[in-house]
Amino acid sequence: MRPLRLGSVCATAVVLLAASACSVLGGDDADPPEGVAADLAAALAAHSLGEVPLTDEADRATFAELVAPLDEVPVAVRVAAVEQDEQVEGDAASGEDRVTATATATLAWRWELTDAESWEYDTTATLVREGSGWVVDWSPGALAPDLADGDTLGLRTLPPSRGDITGAEGQVLVTERPVLRYGLDKTKVSGPQVARSARRIARVLDVDAASFVERAEAMGPEAFVEAVVLREDDALDVLPAFADIRGALAVRDTLPLAPTREFAAALLGRVGPATAELVEESGGRIAAGDEVGLSGLQARYDEQLRGVPGTAVVARDADDRLRTLVEVAPTDGADLATTLDPALQQKAEDVLGDLGDQAPATALVAIRPSDGAVLASANGAGAGGADLAMTGQYAPGSTFKVVTALALLRSGMGVGDVVSCPASTVVDGRSFTNYDDYPAAALGDITLTQAIAQSCNTALIGNADRVAEGELAAAAGALGLGTDHDLGFPVYFGQVPPPETETGAAADMIGQGTVLASPFAMATVAASVQAGRAVLPVLLPDHEVDQVAPERPLTGGEAGALRGLMRSVVTAGSGRFLQDVPGRVGAKTGTAEHGEPDASGELPTHAWMIATRGDLAVAVFVETGVSGSQTAGPLLEAFLR
Repeated sequence: MRPLRLGSVCATAVVLLAASACSVLGGDDADPPEGVAADLAAALAAHSLGEVPLTDEADRATFAELVAPLDEVPVAVRVAAVEQDEQVEGDAASGEDRVTATATATLAWRWELTDAESWEYDTTATLVREGSGWVVDWSPGALAPDLADGDTLGLRTLPPSRGDITGAEGQVLVTERPVLRYGLDKTKVSGPQVARSARRIARVLDVDAASFVERAEAMGPEAFVEAVVLREDDALDVLPAFADIRGALAVRDTLPLAPTREFAAALLGRVGPATAELVEESGGRIAAGDEVGLSGLQARYDEQLRGVPGTAVVARDADDRLRTLVEVAPTDGADLATTLDPALQQKAEDVLGDLGDQAPATALVAIRPSDGAVLASANGAGAGGADLAMTGQYAPGSTFKVVTALALLRSGMGVGDVVSCPASTVVDGRSFTNYDDYPAAALGDITLTQAIAQSCNTALIGNADRVAEGELAAAAGALGLGTDHDLGFPVYFGQVPPPETETGAAADMIGQGTVLASPFAMATVAASVQAGRAVLPVLLPDHEVDQVAPERPLTGGEAGALRGLMRSVVTAGSGRFLQDVPGRVGAKTGTAEHGEPDASGELPTHAWMIATRGDLAVAVFVETGVSGSQTAGPLLEAFLR
């Protein structure tokens, strides 16, 4: 630990006798002062004067009140030296000399202000001889240098500056931004007016009135009862109505915030007052009222971002003047680097936000294939704050046919080989069909390229027997799906478990059955096709990850074939609406049935679309939609444009 020193500490205790004979100081049976000095040091180390004898018994309570603010700070006190002295005064009445014996104890203090910093100094305490013993003539200066009668002590926490979260090329994403804390100033209201003002404030700010009134009435007469914290831009419309309420107060402050309220909110997380649970679990590292990360990256990397608080011991004199006795500066938090591209992230937020607050859950993930950098991860309002983009678990539908196509290529099928695409097919008593508006011209004998371009379910199901056990999962692994890695944040890579039935195997071929993926996982599939290898996505470049190599890595020939198949979706298939998007775009649409049938017997459907263009791979998901091309497609197109 690094000490902060005031004064010096003697190495050994020294006793200096001013007189030559013990009889002068009271006889051979006199107690030495070292015993009382040692008792004093032991009591002070326990933040009290214990049972040490005092010249003025009132000093015991005065000291307890003075030192109380430091009760939680560990302290060690030792006797560094004891020096005795005597004074001889003549007594005119008796004509005899009177001897007064005193001792000065040098006390060495060491306060452990933080885990890394200590405060060390020396003080002196006066001991006075009474009979055969010694008593302490206590004064505030024996506690800390320059303390005087009437002074009070305080311990202040010096908060560190929280680290920023940065994006691509070090651009700041989350930093301290201005906010307004709206609430009720109880110094301005009393009695029944507290409840009346609290109810009006709750209505204006759209918070639960009963709860806010209850808190307002329960808190002390000088409390500020916070109702809500708003960004300055969001607060402009609140001010006129709020200002008319008696006792209403808006306090300016700052909070670590992203550029907008929606900006990667589920991924980045939020900061706020520590919950009781966090305080309890921290083992003293977090105190009530501390601002900490409560979710997302802010929570996972809270220790790094939050830094280490400093502390200061202050004294206030009788004239209310404040001075600092010692200060340990805080250690500011360190920034957390991410790969998010601010422009692309905002574009993703805008695309999903255009659907409005009543839209179903939506998500969009964009990855740079060349290095795996996660450029955007957005969730629409329908996600309800959940990070569906990264952790959602859904049947990927026909976007999974990219994986299925790889498995068929590995079975020996070529992209030009002919497959049969009937209107329906039956597997073990279960009927499978194509989507409702499947083009009739694409039925019958077609090539594998046409089957992928038009997304023919029956053609792929009809070739399920060509894919040996485990080969579908191996193809998924070659494209980065289904193999978990700790990327430093919660993420779902998807699953392709072995089918238990023949119908299950058929459903797996078209991305249903037991196959699951997140938008993040399907963006990884698209990125892997474009990169020609299993891409390991990277969001936190400083977080080291050892990639688990695929059981059977993707080859250059396989990647080229898959890129050609995805391109055919745009040139001649279900993604033709992307033809005039600049650049060479490859894509795959997807629709997956889920849940329970509606009144007409129809199952709701997830809508998906994945795409590549240059060094960009994108996945778009809509929890409930008509089809991939009709529902997810326009969102993807808007993002690419």
